[in-house]
Amino acid sequence: MEFLDLSPLQHAQGAVRLPGSKSISNRTLLLAALAHGTTVIRDLLASDDTDRMLDALRTLGVAVEKTGEHDYRVVGVPNGFTNRQADLFLGNAGTAFRPLTAALALAGGHYKLSGVARMHERPIGDLVDALRQIGANINYLGREGFPPLDIKPAAIQSGGIVRIRGDVSSQFLTALLMALPTTGVETTIEVIGELISKPYIEITLKLMAQFGVIVRRDGWQRFIVPGNKRYTSPGTIYVEGDASSASYFLAAGAIAGGPVRVEGVGRNSIQGDVAFAQALEKLGAQIRMGDNWIEAAAPAGKLKAFDMDFNHIPDAAMTLAVAALFCDGPSRLTNIGSWRVKETDRIAAMATELRKVGAVVEEGTDWLRVTPPAQLLSNAVIDTYDDHRMAMCFSLVALGGVPVRINDPKCVAKTFPDYFAVYASVTR
Repeated sequence: MEFLDLSPLQHAQGAVRLPGSKSISNRTLLLAALAHGTTVIRDLLASDDTDRMLDALRTLGVAVEKTGEHDYRVVGVPNGFTNRQADLFLGNAGTAFRPLTAALALAGGHYKLSGVARMHERPIGDLVDALRQIGANINYLGREGFPPLDIKPAAIQSGGIVRIRGDVSSQFLTALLMALPTTGVETTIEVIGELISKPYIEITLKLMAQFGVIVRRDGWQRFIVPGNKRYTSPGTIYVEGDASSASYFLAAGAIAGGPVRVEGVGRNSIQGDVAFAQALEKLGAQIRMGDNWIEAAAPAGKLKAFDMDFNHIPDAAMTLAVAALFCDGPSRLTNIGSWRVKETDRIAAMATELRKVGAVVEEGTDWLRVTPPAQLLSNAVIDTYDDHRMAMCFSLVALGGVPVRINDPKCVAKTFPDYFAVYASVTR
């Protein structure tokens, strides 16, 4: 197994230009493909997940041209994908798999969708059940409720009410919202149970509005997708820097001096994960924010222990689980049940790896309690479970002045291929 040894670090300071947001990148690509007109996308994230979406769109017959290092031109196919039969491999990219499932279920073609072994363990039954309510013909090629999927042409009975659970993954609702305008008929989506990760739905709604489709909503329980309103290209669209990726550098500044500034997101961001900065502030970190940047520096003493609900920012919350190692007492993260069905079971993985550096960790179905050790253990060997966020989170351990080994560091290619080089540029 390949590994990366990080030397003991004492200080973090500097500025980082963030890569594009994965969530915004893949949503924008699909919306551009479904829209009338040509869309120029600037600052698209270069990563495994976006590569899977780009490959899929090209296979489906969408004209996608790379025009710069992070710039693309997409010619929309508002009348439907030209390729009505395809086998698509989508890796472990949930932001590609879920929305494409919905779009293809309504596209009138025959498609097979598959991914890596872990993707076949990530549930999709709630989305499939919702699509079947309007006549979609989707069958499981393996275990019931999980990919891979076989999607066949169907007589879609659009309109009326579609019900979907909101407590497993917000990507299911995102997929429905993005696909339903292609029917041309007004449809109401009713969310069953509590909707998790609401800020990610906000991203979806704001991007849909940029492409000309405005969804009305009644709180977080009812969403009315308009009829006779199709997607239209906004011309040129810029992808914000990734707010989840910002969390590692902001945490580094809060742990080890700072200031560390991230550029590409700020107070005007459409991403809910910028709330990570406010969470750090509650721990005592010094936070400054501009329109397109955020800066974090350490408090005079230790970071304060915390007990917080992370329903809204589950991805960025992983960074705080590691930051808890540097707090002045036990910390508790709650409402993180969605971690169980991510790239790995993140609650179990996080508990296992935190114990390797000396923490006492208790875990529940949707919570984690972390008691930091008096001294971090040296030379811990961190397993990353083919999960980019595990690798990036645990790089912060070295800021405790101890060496740490990160196994399979290349897994960061999912969202941030040069993460460790950028991390090295602001730490010493």
